[in-house]
Amino acid sequence: MFGRFMPQEGKFFDLFNAHAELVVQGGQALVGLMTQLGKSDEESRAYAEAVDTAETRADKVTHETVSLLHKTFITPLDRDEIHQLIIRMDDILDLIQDAAQTLTLYDIRRGTPEAKQLAEICLSCCERVRHAVSLLPTLDQGQAILKTCQEIDRLESDADRVMRGAISRLFRDEPDVRQLIKLKAIYEILETVTDRCEDVANIIEGIVLENS
Repeated sequence: MFGRFMPQEGKFFDLFNAHAELVVQGGQALVGLMTQLGKSDEESRAYAEAVDTAETRADKVTHETVSLLHKTFITPLDRDEIHQLIIRMDDILDLIQDAAQTLTLYDIRRGTPEAKQLAEICLSCCERVRHAVSLLPTLDQGQAILKTCQEIDRLESDADRVMRGAISRLFRDEPDVRQLIKLKAIYEILETVTDRCEDVANIIEGIVLENS
């Protein structure tokens, strides 16, 4: 569909894919960090640094995308869609970094089953964002893209359910008020990661439907 566009216009898809790969790397590092809580400070720091590295690199990709958008006369997608997509993808990594930094700042020494489950759901969402983005240059695969977006929506609903149950259990079973506040904040950040993934899915759905 986009074969008629010049190579510069096609570079947008390369940038989307590069950013999506960094989103997945950030999600993987977050899961790793969550599994190392209370076990290895050295490994925890390494995972936290990996999140920071992915976020920094993604910021550069975002800046390059916006800069290219201003320089390009003909774009493969609507300009506003390109801008919204890269910004919302960057929001995902910003929140992953926020979660990692909050774990460190609050000195969380144990990851609850719910926190680990939420981190895994975040990673699953990130992987599906990457898959959907990888299919964007070939919108003739619209049904496959829409199916992936629907999977992200389902995962976001799962995260919302897990978060509600986790917070309910906190208020019921956690005697330490400070620990309750810390874990509640972590749960909410992790669930918001999936919200941003859903935002990306909604943008991609719109692109597919407008070009079908």
